[in-house]
Amino acid sequence: MNHKVAFSFADGKTLFFPVQGNEILLDAALRNGIKIPLDCREGVCGTCMGRCESGRYAMDYVDEEALSAQDLEQRKILTCQTRVQSDASFYFDFDSSLCSAAEPVQERGVVSHVEQVSPTTAILHLDAGIDGQQLDFLPGQYARLQVPGTDARRSYSFANRPNPQNKLQFLIRLLPDGVMSNYIRERCKVGDEIRFEAPLGAFYLRHVEKTLVLVAGGTGLSAFLGMLDEIADNGGCGQPVHLYYGVRQATDLCELERIAGYAERIPGFRFTPVISDDTSGWDGKRGYVTEHFDAAALREAPFDMYLCGPPPMVESVRVWLQEQALDHAHLYFEKFTESNS
Repeated sequence: MNHKVAFSFADGKTLFFPVQGNEILLDAALRNGIKIPLDCREGVCGTCMGRCESGRYAMDYVDEEALSAQDLEQRKILTCQTRVQSDASFYFDFDSSLCSAAEPVQERGVVSHVEQVSPTTAILHLDAGIDGQQLDFLPGQYARLQVPGTDARRSYSFANRPNPQNKLQFLIRLLPDGVMSNYIRERCKVGDEIRFEAPLGAFYLRHVEKTLVLVAGGTGLSAFLGMLDEIADNGGCGQPVHLYYGVRQATDLCELERIAGYAERIPGFRFTPVISDDTSGWDGKRGYVTEHFDAAALREAPFDMYLCGPPPMVESVRVWLQEQALDHAHLYFEKFTESNS
């Protein structure tokens, strides 16, 4: 039985390849042209070390000087001794250029629908099935889209999980005068071809073993929609999941019906929207998301926190975690700088 494996690197590039049943992971990578740094190939030197982010695996042999007991608890592996037992993803703390990794794949999709879901946000729906192969990416990663009729490119997180039909969604923030925003408002029509490169980014859902705290700012929600789709389609993750969603105005909130659906499909799911600037017609949480974290509850057990939003929001959450001395939190984050054009 073949398994699909993803190798993600520190420069944000991800490569996918098949691994045959009971095949050594390193052998499969080399067979597919991915030359991971290696030396002894006997589980002793540690040169081919990575970390399993999701999936099941077993290792034939590991020397205690190559990987400590703590390393093994953290799911670090040696590719020369690893046999995967399911679809899996692995992270390597070096750039893909060190292993002759390929560049991101150049893809194309056709506009199937554009839906304005708030005064400041639209969802761009693309059908990327025209080339016949399923696009592989990890929930949370992004694509760099070329704006039709221009040389400009803009980056957007996938707002859905991979699927055989290659139906893709992207949350687009509508700026007063932006190259993608103007295209969406003025020229975009069904059937337009949009070229893009993907997958990109080292922000993606890891193997879930602890409480998940997801913190979205604005269209940073997009990455979490893909992650939550993945969790929901798998019937949950065995851990509580709490999504915080911060925006300026209540009218900026979008995909609320979709988020409500996660509560029915993901056991232990909670949702907290927070409005920072709204002064009327909102009876929910106000202020900044950090004001509504439950520090006492978060101290009770280790948790993973994922952040995706503008740099000021990401920095404020990082500072809050430091001030609360929540050293048992594992933080993953994606800062995005909102384009002015």
